[in-house]
Amino acid sequence: MAGISVCFLVNPIAGIGGRLGLKGSDNIDVKLLAGKEAPAPERASRFVRALARLIPSEKVFFLTVNNKMGEGYIEETVYKSSYRVIYRYSSWPTSRNDTIKAVKACVKNDAKIIVFVGGDGTARDVYKALEASGSTGKPILGVPSGVKVYSSVFAISPEAAANTLASYITGNAATCTGEILDIDEEAYRRGKLKVKLYAIAKIPCSNLMVASSKEPTPQTPTEEENRKAIATHIKEYYMRDCTLYVLGPGTTTKAIADAIGVEKTLLGVDVIHNGKLLVRDANEEALYRAVKRHRERGGRVLIIVSPLGGQGFLLGRGNQQISPRVLREAGGRKSLLAVATRSKMAKLKQFLVDTGDPELDAQLEGYIRVVVDYGEEAIIPLRAATRTEEEQSR
Repeated sequence: MAGISVCFLVNPIAGIGGRLGLKGSDNIDVKLLAGKEAPAPERASRFVRALARLIPSEKVFFLTVNNKMGEGYIEETVYKSSYRVIYRYSSWPTSRNDTIKAVKACVKNDAKIIVFVGGDGTARDVYKALEASGSTGKPILGVPSGVKVYSSVFAISPEAAANTLASYITGNAATCTGEILDIDEEAYRRGKLKVKLYAIAKIPCSNLMVASSKEPTPQTPTEEENRKAIATHIKEYYMRDCTLYVLGPGTTTKAIADAIGVEKTLLGVDVIHNGKLLVRDANEEALYRAVKRHRERGGRVLIIVSPLGGQGFLLGRGNQQISPRVLREAGGRKSLLAVATRSKMAKLKQFLVDTGDPELDAQLEGYIRVVVDYGEEAIIPLRAATRTEEEQSR
């Protein structure tokens, strides 16, 4: 065996609930998977291809799982002779037990780091396997593919994960600690966000890791007044009868809906036209149809979104219904408007986008207008999460 041994495994259905508007992939009905594609396989391929541009095959040896849980992506690259399958799943769809068993097999085969493609639920399963194996000191690295990616054990994109792993393999990255968080998805689907800290894990140190875990939205009178002021500004300065409004998740966007008398889902994506709710808690398909129909009639679309607290993701985390084709149909970056309270903006130097389409992410880059109060707007850089560590630090 040549090179450092890296455990590589993929949760192939991770993130599939995003565009379906299900707000997660845990306990998802198998019937809903028919004909649907999860983002995990494409993100796994991007990760391995990016790593292949950085680390030659003789420097790394993969311990992985058969087919869609790992082997299939490695076979596409220069690493096709630098891996061994140490666990095989036998039924579809794969389960969390497959993840746990695969990690245990990796530990038994002396993997030096565990790299996984998935979301917060997958991170929990990986850590659970390390606990059972008495190996919680072993570093882990998440390639983001979940609907919700609140944990700080993830890199900000597949390419960022490849850069981080390359630094670790070449001895240029020490280890730090990261949080593994997850939410109650059933409560989340009912509009209640309950985030819980499950573990502190070892991770490679890198500026390309998620800077911090998702911060809860403050529920103070000052914060509430700020949200109402933002909503009033949007209503007075941006609301037009001919415009279709797509409101992303969050308390600030909900305040906008409240201001115009529409009942919005707190954690869903909703569509408003002429002061009325057109589509409630839209999935990607319904959202695309509404946007396309409106654009064909010559109307304007405005997508109003709020960044994820602490992390700064404007697109690609918790609002995957706003997909690349929806964004393109709506008009790209000119159709985007951000809203954020002063407290949230004080902790962010830039917004990030990770739509799953690197080409579109690059097109969205630039500066974006952010409504922060009544009569007050700011301008902030909008960057693709696929940028390298050097580019992100500029």
